[in-house]
Amino acid sequence: MFKKTRIQELLGLEYPIFQGGMAWVANADLAAAVSNGGGLGVIAAGNMPPELLDREIKRAKSMTDRPFAVNIMLMSPTAEAAIEVVAENRVPVVTTGAGSPGKVIERLKPLGTIIIPVIASVAHAKRVEKQGADAVVAEGTEAGGHIGELTTMVLVPQVADAVSIPVVAAGGIADGRGVVAAFALGAEGVQVGTRFVCAVESPAHEAYKRMIIEATDRSTVVTGRTTGHPVRCIKNKLTRRFEEMEAAGVSLEELEALGAGKLRAAVTDGDVEWGSVMAGQSAGLVKKVQPAAEIIKELFSDAERILRGLENRLE
Repeated sequence: MFKKTRIQELLGLEYPIFQGGMAWVANADLAAAVSNGGGLGVIAAGNMPPELLDREIKRAKSMTDRPFAVNIMLMSPTAEAAIEVVAENRVPVVTTGAGSPGKVIERLKPLGTIIIPVIASVAHAKRVEKQGADAVVAEGTEAGGHIGELTTMVLVPQVADAVSIPVVAAGGIADGRGVVAAFALGAEGVQVGTRFVCAVESPAHEAYKRMIIEATDRSTVVTGRTTGHPVRCIKNKLTRRFEEMEAAGVSLEELEALGAGKLRAAVTDGDVEWGSVMAGQSAGLVKKVQPAAEIIKELFSDAERILRGLENRLE
């Protein structure tokens, strides 16, 4: 029922779906599983040392012959090194976040790399299109991790109207209803993060996955607004302490010290009390751990069923 979109044609995908570039979660195992399932798997460079990123890229290549991407967080101190590792390995696709992708486009596009920045405003989308981006991921504030201010519902259609390159919708999408809504808003693909944290192939600690599965509609909170880099996480002792310190007006350095290493603590060590359990508001829709390929098929089979139901209602 879904016609092939420009995103699928551009990337050679069976399904128009990206897996989010989630630091400490989006490794070669998850990326390869998503790509083998017909979507675009993504390795998150995060703050990885270049030798580790090189190893993860080579592992992904050994596990899939399908396209996959590396997400480069431009605020990271290792971003420059990540660009070079990607160039050396001729990674076919790069997504970017947290900054201007100009240097990524200049270095990698001449090598044939497809560049898809994650953006949170119309102005940002128009700017990266002028810089040479091949598509954009318009991510609403419902998403987990670092977020912008606009919701997916209002951001995606405005971005779709403002740029001529394909738009992928992100933020709050975890089932077939979200996929249908994204396409209705003008997107040509979706990016899913939180649900893929609960993929069988995800390296996230079982305690982290359980926090997501047990989440409700009001389980997440945004901290760090005073720093200019707000983050959405599931509420726990860390987020409460963060809110207390922000309310007390402590220094940026103290807040950064509180957050240092906390995502790894949650993802790798399973510390879901004092670790940073980054997840989107869609956590309340995630009910089980499944193989990545099964998640993808379920999302799009549900979306097609919903579309058929809508057609019947409109007749």
